[in-house]
Amino acid sequence: MNVNPDIRLPTAAAAKKSDRTHFTILSAAAKQFRMSGYGPSTLRRIADAAGVEAGSIYYHFASKEEIFDEVLTLGLRQLHDAVQAAGEECAARGCGFRETFGAMVGCHLAYLLRKNDFTSANIRNFSMLPLHMRERHRPLRMRYARLWEDLLAKALREGDIRTDIRVVPLRHFLLGALNWMGEWFNASHYPVSVLSESAAKLILDGMLVKTSQHPFPAEDLDFPEAALLLEEDSKVAKTRLHILSSAARVMRAHGYSASTLRRIAAEAEMEAGSIYYHFTSKENLLDEVLDRGLREMADGVSQILYDQARYGDTGAQLAAAINAHMRVLFARSEFTSANIRMYGQLPQEIRERHRPVRQKYAAAWDHCLKNAQGKHVIRSDFKVVPLRLFLIGALNWTVEWFDPEKGGAEGFYTLPEMIALQQTLLLNGIARDETADA
Repeated sequence: MNVNPDIRLPTAAAAKKSDRTHFTILSAAAKQFRMSGYGPSTLRRIADAAGVEAGSIYYHFASKEEIFDEVLTLGLRQLHDAVQAAGEECAARGCGFRETFGAMVGCHLAYLLRKNDFTSANIRNFSMLPLHMRERHRPLRMRYARLWEDLLAKALREGDIRTDIRVVPLRHFLLGALNWMGEWFNASHYPVSVLSESAAKLILDGMLVKTSQHPFPAEDLDFPEAALLLEEDSKVAKTRLHILSSAARVMRAHGYSASTLRRIAAEAEMEAGSIYYHFTSKENLLDEVLDRGLREMADGVSQILYDQARYGDTGAQLAAAINAHMRVLFARSEFTSANIRMYGQLPQEIRERHRPVRQKYAAAWDHCLKNAQGKHVIRSDFKVVPLRLFLIGALNWTVEWFDPEKGGAEGFYTLPEMIALQQTLLLNGIARDETADA
């Protein structure tokens, strides 16, 4: 199925001038929202990007919120309709699950990655919106979720996918793994068509070669969390950590640019001026939040990824690293998840300051994955870098939907159960292992 992810007016001649201006504003706004986030994207910035006077925007929209609502609706409705059409076309041709799944994955990625600011603006900003804005868009998001849940539920009934997982968290995993690709995709390195085919294979069959498939229970993997989560002793150190934690929560909720010292002080329940006793500036404070989140992850998990003496079984080593990554992510979630959520909105100079730590962590994963390929433990038909980006992305996106505090309630996973699920899906895939039935 050929997919055109660009939203267009019918023709330039057929459209009224006011319609063209309306769409120009929407397009400029979508790009601003995708790059900078909802908060920092002012009407003046949108007007400048659209090439119109700031005051003339009010002829088309009553407010920035109204613009954003229309951007979100366009992006998600377009994605929903295209993926639905891809599934229906496959059904009409009598395609099996794997072909239908591949077509829908390809369609999703085409809309996300081919310069469609409407869809990516929706995905990047939704979780940080005020509740009243999220509620307006929830029905359409649930309609889109049901497209995937219906496909997966049918596959489960017909024995096409494994029976030891639930459909809803499987859908979360699937869309999370795909959505994170928007954070690293480069069309000059990975054409969308090739990336789509690879992503579908990885999700269906996992990273391990079939002869290496086995379960990896999270509770059997010992990760030294205490080394990462040391308590601060002095009163000054505890206050400093309290401010950092408060700043991380504000960043996670509102974005980098919108995380003002006033908001951080309110979250910390202290006077804004007293923050300067501990940090010289807002940038200094937020820099340390980002640095702490990155270093906790890189230092802790890298120990496992390089420890070949302890892990003779490279598959178990990868499972242990997945366990460690998830435990850091949710044990110190305010630091690490703030970093993860904000990365796409960070100014380039901020990214550059933290690039060495990110590169260090990436190198540790690449080392382990190359070693696993050399031992024929994981499949060799994928390059290591996109394999690593896919794996880490699937793990990182869990901060958008998984809540370990609900673990134990009916229908919800505990953290160890979620880790075991991630290990199974990433390493063994979602498809039923036919060799196990032989």
